[in-house]
Amino acid sequence: MKPFSANVEAGHEKGNVESKVGYHRRNWLVPVPRFERLSDFNQDLLKICDADAERDHYRKESTIAELYAADKAALLALPAVPLDVSKYITVKTNGYGRFYLGNGLHEYSVSPQYANSRVLVKITAGEVIPLDKNHQPIVRHQRLYGDFKQQSMKWLPYLTQLSRSPNALKYTGIYPMLPETLKDYLSRCNRSDKGKILRVIAALTERNGFEGALETVDHALKYEATDIDSLINLHNRIYSQVPELAPMALAGDIPELMRVIPNLAVYDARLVKAGESKC
Repeated sequence: MKPFSANVEAGHEKGNVESKVGYHRRNWLVPVPRFERLSDFNQDLLKICDADAERDHYRKESTIAELYAADKAALLALPAVPLDVSKYITVKTNGYGRFYLGNGLHEYSVSPQYANSRVLVKITAGEVIPLDKNHQPIVRHQRLYGDFKQQSMKWLPYLTQLSRSPNALKYTGIYPMLPETLKDYLSRCNRSDKGKILRVIAALTERNGFEGALETVDHALKYEATDIDSLINLHNRIYSQVPELAPMALAGDIPELMRVIPNLAVYDARLVKAGESKC
């Protein structure tokens, strides 16, 4: 008899599958777990499942891991082109270049140049990725979950845009969104340097994230350092981005240095000769 698929994409109707889902839920999801990052929890859950696979099957004289290995050996190779299981939707951004998902509770940024426009968004289990007209990522967000208001803000496109028009900074809709620390710092910078400072902050954001750039700005405020070199040096010091030099190879004919004990009486004699009294 030729095999056929019944009720495709209806795993909830397969008794054996439902039973296994119940087993996992009762053993590892009761009580309801709490975690900060879904990706971290999934990694922990995978380790638990791998450990559980070492137990004997209830009916067959092998462990679950051994039975899975036998099944895996008989499987066909995966397709050369991965199957894209992402969801694609088109969203409308507001005047700040941001949009909402999760019934309006989850706010994501795109870029100021995409304000009041329609943007294609790729949604996976772990990421929300706005795409440009060439279907290339503009920014990448970790996907937000939960029935409460949350925001994911990627500052790099906004900082880059602000650096191009620094004199109009306070008159843009972006300025009120900036953290107070950054607004305070920019108010102390020279008018002619604001564009360069914003470009540096954008570069620091790209290197170590916006929080890392803000930490550098906090230190710069403490030292009252508003020049570009100080900002970069503070960032390098905080994150220890000092280039490590290779050990210098020394030639074998370098003589060993002798220990020198200074004779301070010579200095005393010189002082007396110059007319100075000894202390």
